[in-house]
Amino acid sequence: MSWTKIMLEDICISIADGDHQPPPKSDSGIPFVTISNITNTNKLDFTGTMFVSQEYYDNLNDKRRAHTGDILYSVVGSFGIPVFIDKEQKFVFQRHIAILRPDPKKIVSRFLYYMMLSRDFYMKADTVALGAAQRTISLTALRKMEIEVPPYNVQEKIVKILKPFDDLIENNQKQIKLLEEAAQCLYKEWFVDLHFPGYENTKVVDGVPEGWIKNRADYFFDIMIGKTPPRTEQQWFVDGKSGIPWLSISDMGNSEIFTFKTSEALTEEAIQKYSLKVVPDGTIFVSFKLTIGRVSIATTNMCTNEAIAHFYIKNDYQRAYTYCYLKNFQYDTLGNTSSISKAVNSKIIKAMPFIMPDEKMCWLFSKQVDPILNEIKNKQLVSIKIEEARDRLLPKLINGELEV
Repeated sequence: MSWTKIMLEDICISIADGDHQPPPKSDSGIPFVTISNITNTNKLDFTGTMFVSQEYYDNLNDKRRAHTGDILYSVVGSFGIPVFIDKEQKFVFQRHIAILRPDPKKIVSRFLYYMMLSRDFYMKADTVALGAAQRTISLTALRKMEIEVPPYNVQEKIVKILKPFDDLIENNQKQIKLLEEAAQCLYKEWFVDLHFPGYENTKVVDGVPEGWIKNRADYFFDIMIGKTPPRTEQQWFVDGKSGIPWLSISDMGNSEIFTFKTSEALTEEAIQKYSLKVVPDGTIFVSFKLTIGRVSIATTNMCTNEAIAHFYIKNDYQRAYTYCYLKNFQYDTLGNTSSISKAVNSKIIKAMPFIMPDEKMCWLFSKQVDPILNEIKNKQLVSIKIEEARDRLLPKLINGELEV
């Protein structure tokens, strides 16, 4: 079987990037996607996006509007992450993101996505990228990159083998979303609408049912803040598959409710030298700088950077309620959350208002929601295993090692 060497610009209708001028921000409208909204799971996470007006979107050149079959590709910073657009959706993206529109007469769009997902493509891109601290690949270099592609019918066969893995992952994510919605609906019914068991016979004083306590968050929890060793001392940082997992806001965006993986880890020596706090399985994390209000739960011993607060849960029956409370909290009521600089400091996050129901109510909620959270946790783990299986198969198919 013969594979043909060809440049990306010869198999794409267009390869462009986002508008080079900062778009005028709006309180609502079309989401404005940045590098931080591209996850390591090759999806778009619209959490914390700003917005631009519909008029601004309408005036964009069509090559800068995403269509089904297009591929987004991060070209600055967290560079080398492709995202396949599998359905029509409106959003605007910054200049640090490239958009490729494959020519369907010359290449199968999803095959090109799998090609760009491969380690081999990443290494080729890294070879032509510029910069040390912040890797950048220019549009010119991207357009001139050469790949080897098999005949069209073989591309279709490879996609047919790999796509079911993605479909299984997507199906799991849909089920996870439904499960979380069920948990959040119960939380809102009980603790927002105050239709909790026995509410008819419970007095409410100043908006708080009798027996519940309203106080600062650090009244109820030991709240610690993460830390980053000096970046100039690279010996402290290792791959996320070894060492002590070190959580970033980006990692939180890549996970669902539970955090299983981190892109980086720290050595034991770094933990000891810089007195970093390692928190246990079950700790709840909250991001409070830049992207504020991401919430996730640790699945193993972890440490984090300084933009993440650790809510240590002393009583397991309080975990489900605490997660839902923090997930629903209106963080824009805290500190400085302007469009220019989004951040609250550690003192503010520790002093944030928190309402804790009585022990019986927390226990009843835990009894209802813990099975839902456990099912979500299991589905996340299954998705990780499916992704790992796909990634083992991917290079063998893309490199022609396996005949199809």
